[in-house]
Amino acid sequence: MKRRLKILVACEYSGTVRDAFTKRGHYAVSCDIIPSESPGEHIQDDVLNHLHKGWDLIIAHPPCTYLSNAGARHLYPKGKLNEVRYKKGLEAKKFFMCFYNMDCKVAVENPIPSTVFELPKYDQIVQPYEYGHPFQKKTCLWLKNLPKLKPTNIVKERESTKIPGNWYNKGGKERQKNRAKFFQGIAEAMADQWG
Repeated sequence: MKRRLKILVACEYSGTVRDAFTKRGHYAVSCDIIPSESPGEHIQDDVLNHLHKGWDLIIAHPPCTYLSNAGARHLYPKGKLNEVRYKKGLEAKKFFMCFYNMDCKVAVENPIPSTVFELPKYDQIVQPYEYGHPFQKKTCLWLKNLPKLKPTNIVKERESTKIPGNWYNKGGKERQKNRAKFFQGIAEAMADQWG
């Protein structure tokens, strides 16, 4: 039988990854500045206050607003560097690196980053359609002492993220929150392959 791991799921309020590991008998705790949407072990606080508590595995979902390649166009409006946004991006990189530099097994998840912030090279790109969801959404994984995830259920018919009105673009005020939710199939693969 595998050893029971002590796992921190950083910047997660949905409980998706936490619950996948908990179902497999591990001690998993989510941590975010907002309450958890589902019952389970959750710390509502700044995750930096809880990084050094002897975790075996940290899976982090740091905010990507200022690091993502998708937001890069806001860095150079009208051809000139937006200093305020650039500074926020550097702060986001510093936060990201707090997870990446931990001395345990680590997975940091984010979209493709803007090259201007010079993040370390990601180890893998996964897609929801490789894990049972009919969607495309490139997700980068930065891995430390962990193997790359193997696809578990490839869906051939899938919806593009570029089509107006699809899952990615619905939600109005909730759009950003909905886009940030992690896919259950990828969470299950993490728990099966890394737990």
